[in-house]
Amino acid sequence: MPEHSTRRPADWYTSSPEQANWYKDPSHVVIPQPAEAGCSTHQPPPRSAGFEGHKAKKRRRTKIISLSVCAFLVCAALVVALWQITVQLKSLSSQTTESASAPTIVIPNGDDSSGSDSGSIYDDYQEYFEAYYSTSSEITIPAAENGTGVTLTLAEAQGEELSLQDIYDQVSPAVVGITAYIEGYEYSYGTGVVFTSDGYIITNTHVLEGCDAAVVKFSDGTEYDAYLVGSDDASDIAVLYIEGEDLPYAEFGDSDALRVGDQAIAIGNPLGETYSGTMTNGIISAINRNITYNGHTMTLLQTNAALNEGNSGGPLINAYGQVIGITNMKIMSTYYSTVEGIGFAIPSSVVKEVADQLIEYGVVLGEPTIGIVAGSVSAEAMELYGLPEGIYVSEVSEGSDALEKGLQVGDVIVAVNGETVTSVADVNLIKEGYEVGDTITLTVYRDGETFDLEIELVDKSQIEQTAP
Repeated sequence: MPEHSTRRPADWYTSSPEQANWYKDPSHVVIPQPAEAGCSTHQPPPRSAGFEGHKAKKRRRTKIISLSVCAFLVCAALVVALWQITVQLKSLSSQTTESASAPTIVIPNGDDSSGSDSGSIYDDYQEYFEAYYSTSSEITIPAAENGTGVTLTLAEAQGEELSLQDIYDQVSPAVVGITAYIEGYEYSYGTGVVFTSDGYIITNTHVLEGCDAAVVKFSDGTEYDAYLVGSDDASDIAVLYIEGEDLPYAEFGDSDALRVGDQAIAIGNPLGETYSGTMTNGIISAINRNITYNGHTMTLLQTNAALNEGNSGGPLINAYGQVIGITNMKIMSTYYSTVEGIGFAIPSSVVKEVADQLIEYGVVLGEPTIGIVAGSVSAEAMELYGLPEGIYVSEVSEGSDALEKGLQVGDVIVAVNGETVTSVADVNLIKEGYEVGDTITLTVYRDGETFDLEIELVDKSQIEQTAP
């Protein structure tokens, strides 16, 4: 997973709940000792009238407080029990804040993570959002040529299983570090794996998201400028190209042949370049895990091989030295518990399907999209400009039916098919299962009025923008 100058998530994501503050009455109540107790040579003073009533009130108050505390603890226990089923996913990219002058990256999650009072200086909410979402998630790395005829080959496992040392010697030269930049500032760090001798590289889309340049570095220190062949946010697969010859490359195997219990080895760059070339091992813990992250549902391999930020885009390898997955995320914690040994990788069968289309067309064909760029309406914007909760439309793409039907920049989408939406992830989840040509209904807020628009989903390849 890449390292980012904000976040995030990060991420692409706090694991410990805020601790409650307990306040106690600092006063001390001294209860006189009964004369018949015989524990003291000093007898208490005569009890004044009303003392027993005062004592009874004290007991009642203590009982009420005790019952209130018990009720609170029971409610807290119920909340904890419900939250225990909630897990925290984190992408394996590593974000960096090494440069103090690096631009602030605002993650569109409905909160002004920059901490600035930016909204107060804009009279118009559209100007506010232009500043609020100043960092685009679009990848603007210089493009490589498409349609070259290159494909990703999946080979059958042959021969005997290799030792861990032999696997490392065979695969590690093809594992590269990827540093992504925004306007010259280092933004994220991840991993990639070379799969052709002339420079085609697989990595994760989220490693490159929002960046305009990337540099690939081999274990021997050699560096290359990278070009973007194509990327797909739904599968989290991206293909880069570097201009090189006779480069070390890894062989890919068939993930469909895997069984639970098979060896799984990861090589990558956890926590950035300092720990580059780290190998960890485990097993395939589960197959066909459906994981929803960032608004997309992916079917992934599960492994207990140790994965950390910076491993994003790196290879998961079988016992024969073949890449059978691309690591991209892990479960960090439940609400009250840290979690170890639950990592995920994109199966090589999916990687091939996506990579081949990216190399040929630059996009994955047949993926339905509305054709907008949007982000959550922040709490600050709702307060300053009286906007409803929803997602703010900052761009409507040429070639989309949304543009044809009259959706405009500045509109706020408050619901899709009658379901309230507050983030792009909400929209993507509703779109799951829809195909190109299907119709959905957007409930739109504009200038104090709310109305519905029926729009047709179009193919991503037909428009320039691809989110959501």
